[in-house]
Amino acid sequence: MSTLSVRQVRFRYLTLHGLRWLPSGLLMTVMILLMQERGLSLSQIGLVATAQGLVVLALELPTGGFADALGRRPVLLTAWVVALASLALMAVADSFWMFFLVWALQGVYRALDSGPLESWYVDATLAADPDAEYERGLGWAGTVIGVAIGAGALLGGGLVALGPLGPVSALTGPVLVAAALQAVSIVALLTLMREQRPTSGPATVRASVAQAPRMVGQAVGLLRRNRVLLALVSVELFWGFGMVTFESLLPIRLSEVVGGADRAAALLGPAGSAAWLANAAGAALTPVLLRRLGAAPAAALMRVLQGATVVGMGLLAGPVGVLIAYLACYTVHGASNPLHMGLLHRQVDGPYRTSVLSLNSMMAQPAGALGAVVLTALADATSVRVAMLVGAVVLAVAAPLYLPAWRANRAAARSGAARPLAGPVPATGPDGSPAGPGPAAVPVSAPSAGAATPGRS
Repeated sequence: MSTLSVRQVRFRYLTLHGLRWLPSGLLMTVMILLMQERGLSLSQIGLVATAQGLVVLALELPTGGFADALGRRPVLLTAWVVALASLALMAVADSFWMFFLVWALQGVYRALDSGPLESWYVDATLAADPDAEYERGLGWAGTVIGVAIGAGALLGGGLVALGPLGPVSALTGPVLVAAALQAVSIVALLTLMREQRPTSGPATVRASVAQAPRMVGQAVGLLRRNRVLLALVSVELFWGFGMVTFESLLPIRLSEVVGGADRAAALLGPAGSAAWLANAAGAALTPVLLRRLGAAPAAALMRVLQGATVVGMGLLAGPVGVLIAYLACYTVHGASNPLHMGLLHRQVDGPYRTSVLSLNSMMAQPAGALGAVVLTALADATSVRVAMLVGAVVLAVAAPLYLPAWRANRAAARSGAARPLAGPVPATGPDGSPAGPGPAAVPVSAPSAGAATPGRS
């Protein structure tokens, strides 16, 4: 690793980053519709989706310790092999329990995958040049995600448009191609990623696992002591629940208005690519929103506007209206993410920052699982339109949770305070020494596994 230049490290990081997200773009067009084609009802689809959320919730924080103890490369390799296994099973799954296992494996993959590649990039860059600015590569990674998922979505839509290929259905083709690309990613990982593995052994691994509950407890303690932080993290509960409307219900809503799942999947390919561009455009608006409104008021406004766009997806007739509302939803989504994360960063600093970000990310998982169960069951009992309207209300009612941050920022401005309201929390490692950062949070605007639509996971 130390023999690589900064430019070589950045190239390898961005290459692996793009390969990691390309299969997700392919799945975006077919995941929900494929389960319907294989005989699952909307309620069953909601139930199997809970497997991923529950697994990620259980493993999000502990997997950071695994990466530190075992090395980033072996953990990432394990994650990508698990992803390949889930895709292989997805290609042949034809029952509720088989798809439940698919989503559980996706949860293991997402938990293991969260952080090691980015951590390797930062460490490898600093090893090549201690004064290097690694932020540039992290910024370019966001662009690579958009291009990779957009390209995957276009490819997936094109494969569906080609129709069945022999015994392979139109909706199964993108899954097989995604599995092949995942295999290529594993080979690239073994070839491109080099690291000086930390000294480890059974005792170190056991100590890392034992430390995980303490990390969770300290992060929860921060929430108890900081009302602003608690309110911000609680936004994720509403966000995770409401995101089901445009990640899981939108394909079904679109199939209703176009008259078929295959036609909807073909449209979702280019629409998903356009959604990533809209997401990027929304993020580009963040500086303007900060100047005009301020972070907390702008974040609250985005919650209301996103609810309004979901209402549009549920009420507008015809594919054009639904897709326009869909793109507007992701434009708002792109603006919301940096505003929310910026407010969160102001509430904590020091070595515990990443653990709090991971906790923030975790909050969306049980909420998303609950939303998947409730909204799909509601769609079965009433209609997809009604379920989307309920989800829209849940998204919008999170807006008042930004009021404590707005008040705190105004008070800090009056007093001239510049530091975060919640100071660093002492944390110790397995051996009692000061702990480093916890597992990295999912990248802003990272797609969920499975549907892999633009959003936070």
